[in-house]
Amino acid sequence: MDCIKDYEAVLAFAVNLGEIMLKSGAETYRVEDTICRILSHHNFDKVDTFVTPTVVMATIKNKEIPNSTTLTRIKNRSTRMDKIELINQLSRNYVEEKLSLEEAVATLKEIDHTPAYSKRTIALATAFSSAFFSLMFNGGPFEFIFAFFIGFGACMVQSHLKSKEIVNYLVLFMVSLFIGSIMVLLSLCVDPILDLEAIVIGSIMPLVPGLAFTNGIRDTIGDELLSGMSRLAEAVFIAVAIAAGVGIPMSVGLYLGGAL
Repeated sequence: MDCIKDYEAVLAFAVNLGEIMLKSGAETYRVEDTICRILSHHNFDKVDTFVTPTVVMATIKNKEIPNSTTLTRIKNRSTRMDKIELINQLSRNYVEEKLSLEEAVATLKEIDHTPAYSKRTIALATAFSSAFFSLMFNGGPFEFIFAFFIGFGACMVQSHLKSKEIVNYLVLFMVSLFIGSIMVLLSLCVDPILDLEAIVIGSIMPLVPGLAFTNGIRDTIGDELLSGMSRLAEAVFIAVAIAAGVGIPMSVGLYLGGAL
């Protein structure tokens, strides 16, 4: 390849790497830092990056080549800490010249296609998470069992709705609506000795936007105000969707005489 194509390939690799990191739940400052490290390794005269929760953009400037900019749009994000760890190691190996550009690109493709856990495994993990959270909020063995099955069902509903490419806020609202409806049925049909508060809190804890909130605080502290405010706004909207989804059926349950 000629010199210009080499630079374009490096830029495309760096932006693609940042895109995968951002989609996997990485903080914007970490994405910018990783892209800058990779591009700065090639001694360009100037490297500029701009990353928000929905955009990754990088520009390189050099006397020998025309200015080049690459931008990519982020539409879907998830939590894949395994990918972030693998990409961090990949970037270190590349900067330390343990990998060529071609090898790094091939490795990045492998990381991008790393399979996630199966739906059943994720649902079981979510179920146990909900169950143990119910114990943390003064629940007993019966609350543990109910929270387990509600958490499992909620996760399966969430997985199904996500496969339909529905907006995430609406997905979380509908999952919370499912949880709230189950709570109403429990209050109307099951002995009131159950601690319904422990069950409902345990069931919704896996939905709480902890990662978005933490990243928002971290980006704001790091002077990434646009990204920080975006993350915090996302966390607030998710919290509102969860509260509304659980609150609507429970309000109906109270009206019907449930012991909520």
